[in-house]
Amino acid sequence: MPLSPAELEARLRLHALPGFGPRRHRRLLEAFASASAALSAPAAAWRALGLPASCAEARRSAEVRQQAAQALAWLEQPQRQLLLLGEPGYPALLAELDDAPPLLFVEGDAALLEQPQLAMVGSRRASKPGLDTARAFARQLAGAGFVITSGLALGIDGAAHRGALDAGGRTVAVLGTGLQRLYPARHASLAADLLAGGGALISELPLDCPPQAGNFPRRNRIISGLSLGVLVVEASPSSGSLITARLAAEQGREVYAIPGSIHHPGARGCHQLIRDGATLVESIEHILEALRGWQNLAPPPEPQAGPVQADERHPLLALLHAAPQTSEELALRSGLPLPELLAWLTELELDGRIHCEGGYWMAAAECQS
Repeated sequence: MPLSPAELEARLRLHALPGFGPRRHRRLLEAFASASAALSAPAAAWRALGLPASCAEARRSAEVRQQAAQALAWLEQPQRQLLLLGEPGYPALLAELDDAPPLLFVEGDAALLEQPQLAMVGSRRASKPGLDTARAFARQLAGAGFVITSGLALGIDGAAHRGALDAGGRTVAVLGTGLQRLYPARHASLAADLLAGGGALISELPLDCPPQAGNFPRRNRIISGLSLGVLVVEASPSSGSLITARLAAEQGREVYAIPGSIHHPGARGCHQLIRDGATLVESIEHILEALRGWQNLAPPPEPQAGPVQADERHPLLALLHAAPQTSEELALRSGLPLPELLAWLTELELDGRIHCEGGYWMAAAECQS
């Protein structure tokens, strides 16, 4: 049964209280059964629950009421939703967390949050090979049916979102700011493309919340909490991506890491994760094999003639030298099952022999012309 308008407004008022996190929110709802009852309770009842007197005093302030009213006005626009913990539509995996967000603001397709998601994270100052790898893996994983979830940050996050869009797949961006304060600003066009492609932007923060350093680790627990696993593409030992990976492990999610050169500082975080037990990933099969139970995918193809050698012409290359083609066209013309096709495309792309632009695959010669 949907919440009444009064209860919805009360939930938003609780959410607007300064210093009022998920655990305090849950404590109040458990004690009073509803947000409306909690707001009406005497200040002494709040203090008895160990809540700060400042929260009890602020609940009736004009500022808190105004913030709730602004959120209600925002929700009146198309493609905007509020998902509430304990109510229908809230992502089941995220609800398992002890500190699950009491509410999520969503712009775009909220139904994506219930579909199998794979998080991809990494350095904001990623190398060109790291960015290319992230985009290639995201493209193939999105093509295999996963929603790609990341944080809209510069570097690996942005490459992951773009890779999913290249494949015509869906991608979710979890923000460390409010949805009306997109950060970084230079990714405004990426956010727009993400929404146009059927994706979603989500945040637990007030709509006008600006960038604050402490909010990004909070954001990371949502990225991992929504996902079946987290793939770290490139990260230094001090990277926030390792926080996401640690949270994923604590949440019982799979953790994957792509290795790199021992001489590249950006690979050291991934190597640390692998030493700590993360799965070393060299191709998407390593991920698909672990997560196949969530997907209607065939088993990976058995190798028949060994890996493609540099001097051999793979059948897919012959098709792509004829003309650029989409994944669907290649599957039709080659007769390969889609999972096998995507595996080969990943290998060929990582070898630098093919490239994808605008959803069309092409051989390297066409890319350079």
